[in-house]
Amino acid sequence: MSSRLPAGESPGTSPGTSSGTSSGTSSGTSPGTSSGTSSGTSSGTSPSTSSGTSSGTSDKAPGLRPGTLGTADISFFVVSAAAPLTVMAGVAPIALVLGGIGAPAGYLLAGITLAIFAVGFTTMSRHVRSGGAFYAYIAQGLGTPLGIAAALVAMVGYNGMEIGVYGLLGSATSDTAGALGGADLPWLPVALAGLAVIWYGGYRSIDFGAKVLGVLLVAETGILLLLAGGVLLEGGAEGLSLASFAPGNVLVPGTAAVLAFAFSAFTGFESTVIYRREARDPARTIPRATYIAVGFLGLFYAFVVWTVIQAFGDDRVVAAAAGDTGGLFFAAITTYVGPWAADLMHVFIVTSILASLLAFHNAINRYALALAEEGVLPAALGRIHPRHRSPYVAGLAQTALGAVVVLGFAAAGADPYTQLLLWVNTPGMLGLMALMLLAALAVVRYFRRVPHQEGALRTLVAPVTAAVLLAVAIWLVASKVALFTGASPTVNTVLVAVVPAVLVLGLLLAHRLRRTRPEVYARFAAEPPAAPHPAQPSPAPHPHAEGADPSCPQPPTSSSSTPASVPPSRAATRPSPSATD
Repeated sequence: MSSRLPAGESPGTSPGTSSGTSSGTSSGTSPGTSSGTSSGTSSGTSPSTSSGTSSGTSDKAPGLRPGTLGTADISFFVVSAAAPLTVMAGVAPIALVLGGIGAPAGYLLAGITLAIFAVGFTTMSRHVRSGGAFYAYIAQGLGTPLGIAAALVAMVGYNGMEIGVYGLLGSATSDTAGALGGADLPWLPVALAGLAVIWYGGYRSIDFGAKVLGVLLVAETGILLLLAGGVLLEGGAEGLSLASFAPGNVLVPGTAAVLAFAFSAFTGFESTVIYRREARDPARTIPRATYIAVGFLGLFYAFVVWTVIQAFGDDRVVAAAAGDTGGLFFAAITTYVGPWAADLMHVFIVTSILASLLAFHNAINRYALALAEEGVLPAALGRIHPRHRSPYVAGLAQTALGAVVVLGFAAAGADPYTQLLLWVNTPGMLGLMALMLLAALAVVRYFRRVPHQEGALRTLVAPVTAAVLLAVAIWLVASKVALFTGASPTVNTVLVAVVPAVLVLGLLLAHRLRRTRPEVYARFAAEPPAAPHPAQPSPAPHPHAEGADPSCPQPPTSSSSTPASVPPSRAATRPSPSATD
């Protein structure tokens, strides 16, 4: 990987710049919907539905595995998507070159901004239980047309964040093979092998993925902590200094570029809500995981960058980073820990990239599942494996799409790093940042129209502040996009224009759905019915599940299944279509 990062060039948006996952998952795969007299238009209908009015459970279609993920599991998914080791070793040296020794403060400022966003975001997650997460929040707050457009942006954004990273996997593995054994490993077979490995990880159960990511995350964070510990024990090159946080070193012209890199390093932390269906007590687990993820990443990034500054000294680190951008971290760990640790870091960068790919793959599959259950994507993508309880058809489709893109870039003779990674990854990053901005605005409007008992800090002050800060962050990234891509002005213009173009296409799609498939449009991102309270009888069947078996404890839903911890009084009521649209 180091050979891919010449001095003064941007490493672009590595997988850790992602950020991810957005977002809650749909659970419209509620146990077996009954066709009866129903027209089969309910978005929650699973691909295989039971017919008639039979109340037997044997014909029920499998759903995702509820109550599987705890706070730590979800945190592993979203932090792994950020790929901390890849972000630090591959991107942080560029931030040092551009912003000087004040770079650690940039990561703290980005973390604070996203923590403010998380206040309104997690508050919304307690009221909007639909599986679409970002697009559901935006639909309920800003209207169905923008919600459908946001769904399209989410699919493009998350796919861009993942598929481009196969180029990084190929180039980083090739660099690692060269550094450790002198082998010249072609990148394409590695990328294709990575597609197969990630497909298998997504095909298996979600708890299998959580265990794998837990191990990989411990490895990549552990090697960075080993580096930090070695530097602190030795006292650094010139003694430990806090000059990185002095206003004179933070408020410099290069800070804008540092902030652009820093915000990109968090993309993907929002994907906590996409695992709502599989979370234990999601009303508590999801907010905790969100705050843990953004808090950990902000503090960890700032701490690691600061320790690397200490490793070289305040006066020499910028020159060292400019002279060997990709090798800065390897040089530091070789000096303070040993060459064996540098070899491990090479290996763990590859596993860090694999962890990021698996985390994004799982998030994409659940978004596709949600949209299939909405009726926007083909119903086949909503099929769930009967044994592993994974959205395996969506996983196959996403893997096939990744293979087409990777093979297309390879056939064109494109560089896996500077073109496949950066050209595909950058629009994905901008798309997810745009979704965060829209979600912050949606929080404000939603709570202005829906009765609630939340305080103004959560529903107005925090989301408005986050919207302003996120708008600034998007402007910073868009204006500094050349630092990420190293491409020509024409290419950069196209990359930045992808997100607004997809938004426009999404609005046109919404208009078409409203005209040609009004039933799909009307129930888009609708709230699922609340689960019955243990002490109360089951509620009447959902109006969209006409003919449903009344003995079924959870009627078919259009999105996510309602966790047992949420009483009926907590179910949010969707504003009327006229108010929404």
